Amino acid sequence: MRPCRKENPNIVKAYAAYRKKGFEILGVSYDKEKGAAKWKKAIVDDGLTWKQVSDLQGWKNATSDQYYIKAIPSNVLLDKEGRIIAKNLFGKN
Repeated sequence: MRPCRKENPNIVKAYAAYRKKGFEILGVSYDKEKGAAKWKKAIVDDGLTWKQVSDLQGWKNATSDQYYIKAIPSNVLLDKEGRIIAKNLFGKN
C-alpha cells in the first residue's frame, strides 16, 4: 500500500472527530494526468469526503513550493488565520 493510502484511515478518523468543531481538510494530489483515475478511485475507496484537488502536475504542483512539501504524504495544519501551526502530523498525532 502506498504511504498516502496507508495514512488515510488516520485522516478519516481525525476528520470525523473534529469536523463539527470547524476542522476542514483540503486534499491535494501530486499525481500526474496518467494517475488521475487511480487517484479518483482512492478517494471513493478510502472514504475521503472532504474537498480534493490536483493540477495533475506531479511534483510541479503549485503547493510544493508554497508549503515546502518535499515528500508525500505530507500535511500542513493551518489556524483560522491561515498561519501554519504544525506540519507532518501522522498516526495518532
